[in-house]
Amino acid sequence: MGKRKIYLFLVLANLFWAGNYVFGKLVVAELSPVQMTFCRWAIAICLLFPIAQIAEKPDWRAVWRKWPLLLLMGLLGVIGYNFLLYEALRFTTSLNASLVNAMNPALIVLGAALFLKERLTVSSVAGLLVSLVGVLLVLTKGSPALILQMAYNTGDLIMLAAISVWTAYSLLGRRTRGIPPITATAVSALLGLTVLLPFFLASGNPFPLSGKAVIGILYIGLFPSVASFIFWNAGIRKVGASRSGVYMNLITVFTAVLSVLMGNAIENSQIVGGLLVFAGVYLTTFGCSNQETPAVHAHQKEAP
Repeated sequence: MGKRKIYLFLVLANLFWAGNYVFGKLVVAELSPVQMTFCRWAIAICLLFPIAQIAEKPDWRAVWRKWPLLLLMGLLGVIGYNFLLYEALRFTTSLNASLVNAMNPALIVLGAALFLKERLTVSSVAGLLVSLVGVLLVLTKGSPALILQMAYNTGDLIMLAAISVWTAYSLLGRRTRGIPPITATAVSALLGLTVLLPFFLASGNPFPLSGKAVIGILYIGLFPSVASFIFWNAGIRKVGASRSGVYMNLITVFTAVLSVLMGNAIENSQIVGGLLVFAGVYLTTFGCSNQETPAVHAHQKEAP
């Protein structure tokens, strides 16, 4: 698979995740974080397993022998991050949550350098900083000084936990190179749902839902849960955690674009910030396109 296609996958993954914020707003008023997390992945696994069988034809016995690793990925990426994100939104604003989430690429870069021995290049650091500046411009509408005036609360601290969990999930994804990405996502989601099931049953009956909530949960179950996770895992394996991580800054840009499409106004500072995010992604991706990190070669030598 060519690198251009992988980069397109990373862009699409974050476009669909941006939609998670928009449609998630419609659902969070009617479902608890546990219910929301369970419903989206219950929908997702109905598609993930057939797609895995048709597209990848995995050796299921070999896959299930790695269930401890896949269970851990399910606990982190399927349950942990999503539950913490929805829980954080109960206490903090979407602006604060997005601001904290913008720190995730930097955390992934540092984690990859510390634990996967991926080399920090000048272009990757420069791209990360440019993207972060762009995100701050988008979030603060051209007034970064607003950051100093924001009061951080319990929700902000929960978001810090959420991005820490996602960083661990992203780094751990490199350990599943012997498992096809769709298969790995399907099995980890099923194992995660098994753990979450008792908590979902104890949370009460959320049905019936409004029409908007049904549309929202269907979108979340199909696009952020199926397409984004497949694309993200494929990207992590091919280009590394640090280079993939900077693409998460696109979530803010795409969220702004979706808001405009829904009739909301956008300011010039947000447009400039969005362009900076794309410039940072370009620097990180193509500024070091001819360099392979030691971690990539190390993982290629590992047995599946």
